[in-house]
Amino acid sequence: MVKSKKNVKRKKSAKPKAAQNPRKAPKMKRLPAKELKAYKTLLVKEREEIGGELSHITKDSLSKSQRDASGDLSGYSYHMADVASDNYEIEFSLSRATDEQKMLYSIDEALRRVKDGTYGYCMQCAKPIAKKRLQALPHTALCIDCQKSNEDK
Repeated sequence: MVKSKKNVKRKKSAKPKAAQNPRKAPKMKRLPAKELKAYKTLLVKEREEIGGELSHITKDSLSKSQRDASGDLSGYSYHMADVASDNYEIEFSLSRATDEQKMLYSIDEALRRVKDGTYGYCMQCAKPIAKKRLQALPHTALCIDCQKSNEDK
């Protein structure tokens, strides 16, 4: 079966439904400059603390060899229980480092939102995030209702 050029052209020019009816983002009011500055200060302080913790984890746990971590300076083989314990500590440190890195990413995203004026509004429903929530979790991107609904899923 041969398609005519007319049919081919229609298919190429057809736009996806999302492009035909683009969803406009709701307009959000910008938080007052004084509040944004205060939240930015909170975010920067939190970022510095987490960055310090991450470097501490890396320095103390992940950069040591297994022999250094166990404190064994002899050339003898390790006991299986000691090796398992050391491996657990390394895996735990890697997990903590991963969590800290995710937190740094969310703080960087929040700082970006401060810069572009969308900070303080839910990224899912575009409603204002409660000030108490922003004080407790300045890097949050969701209001409490959207966060609860995402956790329920």
